[in-house]
Amino acid sequence: MSIPFSLDNGIAAKAAIGVVVLEKDETLEPELRSVFADDGVAIYHSRIPSDDEISPDTLNAMAVEMPRALRLLPTARPLDVVAYACTSASTVIGQARVAAMINEAHPSAAATDPITAVIAACRHLGLKRIGLLTPYAREVSAAMQALLEGAGLTITGFASFEQSKDPVVARIAPESVRQAICQLASSADVDGVFASCTNLQTFSILDAAEAEIGKPVVSSNAALAWHMRRHAGLGPLLNAPGALLKS
Repeated sequence: MSIPFSLDNGIAAKAAIGVVVLEKDETLEPELRSVFADDGVAIYHSRIPSDDEISPDTLNAMAVEMPRALRLLPTARPLDVVAYACTSASTVIGQARVAAMINEAHPSAAATDPITAVIAACRHLGLKRIGLLTPYAREVSAAMQALLEGAGLTITGFASFEQSKDPVVARIAPESVRQAICQLASSADVDGVFASCTNLQTFSILDAAEAEIGKPVVSSNAALAWHMRRHAGLGPLLNAPGALLKS
C-alpha cells in the first residue's frame, strides 16, 4: 500500500548550522545544546580525529582530517553557518586556512571558529585589555596570546592550568574555572576575561564570574555560539549564560 505524504521545509526551516567537533571534546555539544533550542534551528555535528595530547604538532595534524570531517556534514539543505570548534587548533592552523577549507566544502555557508569568534566578541563588547585564561601548556598559550595581540587586543593578565591532556581539561571543575577568572581579573587591569578552550566547562559559572568581577567573561563556547547565531540571523538569548549571548 502506498501512502501519500506532504513535504515541509524540514527541521532546519529557519537555520542549519554545522559544527566540526574534536573526537576528544566532551563539553562543547552539551553546552551548545542549551543555546540552540530555537524552533526551526538545527545544529549538526561531525567529529574529527584528535589526540589526547594538546600540542602544536597534534593540533596541526587535524588540518589533514578537516576536509573529510566537513564533507560528513549534511548538505541536502545548504548550511547557513559552519564552524570548526577548536580554539587552539584554529590558532595553530590559522584562521584563514580554516575558513578556506570550510568554504571549499560548503561554499554558501558563513565560516567561523572559536578564536575568530572571540576576537569578534571582544570588539562587539568593546573589550581592548583582556585577561587570558587557558588550560594549555605554555607553547600553545603563547601562540594564542600572539594571535590575539596581533588582532589588536592587549593581554594585561595571563593564567593557565598548564594541562596538555584533553581528557583532563574536560574535567577541570567549573568552580576552579570561576576562581581562576576572578583571580585573574583582580590581579590585572582588564576590561574582561577570555577563558579559552571548547572542552573547558564554563556555561554554569559565567553569570557568577561576571557578577563577581563586574566585567564580561567570554568563553570559547559562548563566543562560538554567539558568532554562529549572529551569522545565522538569530537573536540574543535573555536566559543564556553570560553577557555576550544576552547582547
